[in-house]
Amino acid sequence: MKKDSHTIKPYDPKQSIQRSATSKSTKQKWSLAFENKEYTWSSEMEKVHILREGVPYDSIEVISQKINIPVKDVLHMLDLPQTTYNKKRREHSLLNGRDSEIILSLTELISYGIEVFNGEKEKFQRWLKKPNISLGGYTPESLLDSITGIQEVKNSLNRIEYGHFA
Repeated sequence: MKKDSHTIKPYDPKQSIQRSATSKSTKQKWSLAFENKEYTWSSEMEKVHILREGVPYDSIEVISQKINIPVKDVLHMLDLPQTTYNKKRREHSLLNGRDSEIILSLTELISYGIEVFNGEKEKFQRWLKKPNISLGGYTPESLLDSITGIQEVKNSLNRIEYGHFA
């Protein structure tokens, strides 16, 4: 009997733990850039500092482009009227703390999602629009209106990354 050269290796929890420890040891840095300013953070405390200042209304358009969702849908996620957005953007105003936190959390999620999909931005954008069993049948995109929803989408991406689909 010929032995198959493509045998499946048994699951090794030590390897998974080692991979997780390695990925957490490399310091992640996030960035949100505009024409006149760039926000970067690599820790939760740096993020808190940015949140206290607020991020510009222009960040809504940046997020819209990154995840290929119309600005009006991002405004709906933030519960912002179009007229308020237009006025505040013209005035170069800053978003409040809650909306700034959603924008920064979305920035982190987008970065992580593109990484999980091996740099294939379009694949990640398509995944956001498809109903997902691990999210109760909702589309990931429909959950991006709260920090809890964003965390659930991040958890789903984590399951994809580590092969735990159930």
